Amino acid sequence: MPSSDSDDPGSARENSSAPQVADGSKRELAELRNELIDRARDLVAAQGRLHGLLRANQAIVGDLALPAVLRRIVQAACELAHARYGALGVIDSASGGLEQFVHVGLDEQTAARIGHLPKGKGLLGVLIDDPRPIRLRTITDDPRSVGFPAHHPPMTSFLGVPVRVRDDVFGNLYLTEREGGGQFTAEDEELVCALAATAGVAIENARLYEQARHRQDWLQASAEVTRQLLSPEGEEPLRLIARQARQIADADVVTVVLPTADGQRLIVEVAAGEGADELTALIYPIENTLVGLALANGRPVLIGDAGEDQRYTLHLSAVVPVGPVMILPLGGSQRVRGALVIGRLRGRPRFAQVDLDMANTFANHAAVALELADARTDQQRVVLLEDRDRIARDLHDHVIQRLFAAGLTVQSVASGLGPDGRATRLSRVVSDLDETIRHIRTSIFQLRGPLGPETGTVRTQMLAVVAQLAPLLGFDPQVRFTGPIDAVVPEPIVDDLVAVLREALTNTARHARATRVDVDVTASSTELSIDVTDDGVGIGDTERRSGLANLRQRAERHGGALILTRNASYETPPIQEGTRVRWTIPLS
Repeated sequence: MPSSDSDDPGSARENSSAPQVADGSKRELAELRNELIDRARDLVAAQGRLHGLLRANQAIVGDLALPAVLRRIVQAACELAHARYGALGVIDSASGGLEQFVHVGLDEQTAARIGHLPKGKGLLGVLIDDPRPIRLRTITDDPRSVGFPAHHPPMTSFLGVPVRVRDDVFGNLYLTEREGGGQFTAEDEELVCALAATAGVAIENARLYEQARHRQDWLQASAEVTRQLLSPEGEEPLRLIARQARQIADADVVTVVLPTADGQRLIVEVAAGEGADELTALIYPIENTLVGLALANGRPVLIGDAGEDQRYTLHLSAVVPVGPVMILPLGGSQRVRGALVIGRLRGRPRFAQVDLDMANTFANHAAVALELADARTDQQRVVLLEDRDRIARDLHDHVIQRLFAAGLTVQSVASGLGPDGRATRLSRVVSDLDETIRHIRTSIFQLRGPLGPETGTVRTQMLAVVAQLAPLLGFDPQVRFTGPIDAVVPEPIVDDLVAVLREALTNTARHARATRVDVDVTASSTELSIDVTDDGVGIGDTERRSGLANLRQRAERHGGALILTRNASYETPPIQEGTRVRWTIPLS
């Protein structure tokens, strides 16, 4: 009898294996489904992080101001890698340390308690020396770590990535304390490295924009200097140059230094900024100075720290603690006119080569403007000299000759009247005409004075002293010259004569309280004298008069004398008695 299906042992085995196959297929499907879900999640996460990277890139390229760009880079890196703290250390190309440290995550109070910012030691220094990414689970476990200063918040995980601008390392991105714990992942490192590449482009663009803006500022300053120098009424040229340079270069102190007449010393003609009052008119030797080096070479000098090189000194350091310095020669058509010295306080950012280039262009423009201003001044002086010379010729050829002829006529008439009162009055008229002629001659020499071709004459030197001391007196003294002074006074006596006049007028201004001073200089073939007469309070106490003793010694050295008397010789009775100083020497 044939057996049924249920009794077949083979059929039983097939029926028992079917559920096992079904269960295995279900498990495979479940695993495949979970794998797809995980991959989808990873894809969504990667897409989200890619969108985050794009947003970060857009954020850091949306501004052209370098400080804002640097802060946005740090903020974007923290958001992208989920870091609580972030920083960007800008490397100083000169020292190799950190020039700037832009941080995010620390509040101002915590940063203030920590104190000075990092200088590039420990792990930060490792990234500077070897600019390759560093990723750590715990900072303190790394032997290269130097620990944290007091009041510093705890930090464990660390990610450091270099930021390159073209082929140079601009700085490093530092991220710490990943949110949720654990260390930064390889994906975090890849994303931050990608962000750093975009950051390098953004920094380069910001740098170029900042340089273009600064270059425009320097050019505008040059145009302003030229406009002011060539305008009839403008600011004093060197002061304008110093003020503009300090503003555009973001400097703390600027001086304009010129060589003295002997060429052995330097003088600070103009100073602006820190210590300006103390620096102005400072005179110091030119040897072994940075300014002397720039003047000798005719090339600009860039110094990162004025105290680094002990071979050369800088005048600013005696008054202001300067660090970065630029020294820019002010060239001229014949020689270097001087130097523009621009300095920042120690600790401030150094001047870059591009700063030196732009400032040197400004200095060259300023030097050209000074040359143009000097040429315009010389042209105006020539016009003034020609006008003065014409007036002087007219006074000499026409006015004096007519007065002299009139005096001779009056004198002839007076001599024919005999002993008569009318003759006496006519003689007084002749004396008045002679006095008028002397005043006109003095005026002629004043017209041909300091600007004229006779600058070195005795008359012009004495008139220059009178003009110099008139403000101290409060009025203009009356000066009269009699005799061939320029012809008979020897050169060795000129200095004494000028010194006597200066001392006499200075004493009058300080002690006499005078309202009138007459100066009479008389020369003949045998004698030279100078009389200074005032209507002041009189001689007074003559003790401890070192100035008068000097005048007496100058007279006695030439065989002459100093006579000091009281004065009451004015026709109008004086309110005060006055003083007469007479200095006289013989002439051989």
